[in-house]
Amino acid sequence: MKVRTRRSSGFIAGGLAAALLAGCGAEDEIWPFDSKDGMVVGMSDGILATDPAAGYDPGSWLLFNNVFQSLLSFPPGGSTPVPEAAEECSFSNGGKTYTCTLRDGLKFSNNNSLTSADVKYSFDRSIKINDPAGPAPLLSTIDSISTPDEKTVVFHLAVPDATFPSKIASGAGSIVDRHVYPKDRLLEGDKTVGSGPYKLDSIDDSKAVFSAYSSYRGTAEVKNSGVTLRLFQGNQQNLEASLKKGDVDVAYRGLTAKAISALDTETAAQKDGLDVVQGSSAEVQHLVFNVTDPVVGKLAVRKAIAYLVDRYALISEVYQSTASPLYSIVPVGITGHGTSFFDLYGDSPQPRKAKEVLRNAGITGKVELTLWSTPSRYGPATDDELRTIADQLNRSGLFDATMKSVPFDQYEKDIATGKYGVYVKGWVPDYPDPDNFTQPFFGKGNVLSNHYENSEITEKIIPQTSSMTDRASTRQKFTKLQDIVAQQVPLLPLWQGKQYAVAHENVRGLQNCLDTSTVFRFWELSTAY
Repeated sequence: MKVRTRRSSGFIAGGLAAALLAGCGAEDEIWPFDSKDGMVVGMSDGILATDPAAGYDPGSWLLFNNVFQSLLSFPPGGSTPVPEAAEECSFSNGGKTYTCTLRDGLKFSNNNSLTSADVKYSFDRSIKINDPAGPAPLLSTIDSISTPDEKTVVFHLAVPDATFPSKIASGAGSIVDRHVYPKDRLLEGDKTVGSGPYKLDSIDDSKAVFSAYSSYRGTAEVKNSGVTLRLFQGNQQNLEASLKKGDVDVAYRGLTAKAISALDTETAAQKDGLDVVQGSSAEVQHLVFNVTDPVVGKLAVRKAIAYLVDRYALISEVYQSTASPLYSIVPVGITGHGTSFFDLYGDSPQPRKAKEVLRNAGITGKVELTLWSTPSRYGPATDDELRTIADQLNRSGLFDATMKSVPFDQYEKDIATGKYGVYVKGWVPDYPDPDNFTQPFFGKGNVLSNHYENSEITEKIIPQTSSMTDRASTRQKFTKLQDIVAQQVPLLPLWQGKQYAVAHENVRGLQNCLDTSTVFRFWELSTAY
């Protein structure tokens, strides 16, 4: 498989979405674009890292995707990576060798040239540092890297890995200057040196200031002079207030479901110049079961819960319909999406079947259960969500369920030690491929820490699909994986998110920032006047 440079398709999608964003304007009104205006974007997340070897959170990857280049990138609305810092890339040697040729004239923001040596250094560095919060696990199939000349980098893979292009198109593939970043430790302070569309001018707990990098060479067509990213550190009310006052042009990640729903249903006059823009999302949330727990370690209990959870009521009552019910491990819009849990357990509560499965297992009394939550890591409504699920279980008369919530640090420690039987996990994909919704959950050393193992999944399906360069051809195998999981219920899919941004009506380009790649492209934003 070979990929070659092509121009970004951003302008192709822009016409219809721009018309939708105009909202209040007359049909024949044309607003000129002011590409020199800096933008102010607000989000409730923080930025936990400025060094690509350390960050693995949404805020940090937003920074990486705009400040650093990767060899490949995802075009707006696309799930197949295309060249970015590379001119072309291709597989050989049965999928175990991946070779990329760099563009001419690549320079870092400090004016140092970017060569194949920097590419090799960046990957070797992330793997060597292996920061607990870093992307090294995504690079585990790299055996070695060679650089025949300044423009050529060759990845020698330990096993065929068809998902490798997608992995290095993510924040994990960020290229750093080997003359600036230490090879065996993180760069101290908040300095960044990248070759992406933007430079990071300053950052603190309240904001990060980016300016367009004039020597950038890549596919992005930058439509503004810079972006100020205001960080509201979990304070959604302040984010909403700042948006309505005009202190923020775009609110991305952090408005409450209630606020978005209210704005979305208001009349044009009530919205006061604000537009709600919805994009596709592959963010998912699961209820996870520790299969060694004395209560939910029993398959009958897990199946009974699967029969009783009412996703539609959950989404309506807690999330004001800003999410969609999920009945599979692989979400809608990703190759391999199916309906395994819908097929087995239906789309509405079935208390008779839940009772039958419990009685057949010899469970006659109420099942006492604690659902564990954490208040903000997976969204501000998580506690309400788990409380609602507990109520749904209790209404069946088969369960005596309660919800408890603890801070995230304690939550993670307790999950690791096996203290919890039932807990919630959210997942924002690193790249839009079914592998990223399965291997992290069911592969060896999975992120769920629920002690679930299935040899057919780990020894056959995951290795087989990893070597299939035609990703569409993996559908049947991923369907089989999901059927197995639905039968054994080590987790229960709950919902798939919808991406929203709320912006003033003169903002353009948001339609190219909200897709399943999760890349928020600063360069697509502009204003009309």
